[in-house]
Amino acid sequence: MTLATYGLTEALGTALAVFFLVIWLWILISIISDLFRDHKLSGWAKAIWIIFLVTITPLAALIYLIARGGGMRERAIAQQAEVQDQMNSYIREQAATGSPASELEKLSSLHEKGKLSDDEYAKMKAKITG
Repeated sequence: MTLATYGLTEALGTALAVFFLVIWLWILISIISDLFRDHKLSGWAKAIWIIFLVTITPLAALIYLIARGGGMRERAIAQQAEVQDQMNSYIREQAATGSPASELEKLSSLHEKGKLSDDEYAKMKAKITG
């Protein structure tokens, strides 16, 4: 087929076919990721689902979405909550550690108050500044 005979309807048909292909791949990736996210399902059951998804793809995907669709949502929400908790704990941990500038400020205030000797102050300052 030459470019001159490739009309608007063929271009729109190609765009629509690519669109549906991307949607189909998205659905398959979502199903496969949900399979591996589910810790209650055994390895054999996961393997059987994968075999069905490879051999009779549309029917197996439809059956999976009907049978396990509600659980997909719950597992996705649980995973997002776990990731959010991990991120929040990491942020809290990093905020509690403080920056070197804030550590030096605390150290100098302790030295000015007389709670640290000159030697202790010098050692700790060298440790913070590297």
